[in-house]
Amino acid sequence: MELIIIMILIASLFYWLDSIRAKEIATANAKQSCKKVLLEFLDDTVLIKKVRLRRNTHGQMSIYREYEFEFSSTGEFRYKGQVRLLGKYLIDIEMEP
Repeated sequence: MELIIIMILIASLFYWLDSIRAKEIATANAKQSCKKVLLEFLDDTVLIKKVRLRRNTHGQMSIYREYEFEFSSTGEFRYKGQVRLLGKYLIDIEMEP
């Protein structure tokens, strides 16, 4: 019983650390995408919207994460964008027109 609890705690710790790293990757990609098209990345953060298990191109299970962020072209209006990651790899970034 104690071994199961320890394994659950270790798995939770690894998931937490992986989530922190994935959020850093999503934030950096969102910031870079905004900078490329001369937009302002707002609040300097992304928010998690979805977490699921999906298969990658090699058929292995990976964690799929979808993040949302906000940006502005003039500083007046806020627009939404999405960053999608599979594991630590960027799938795509969508930004409202």
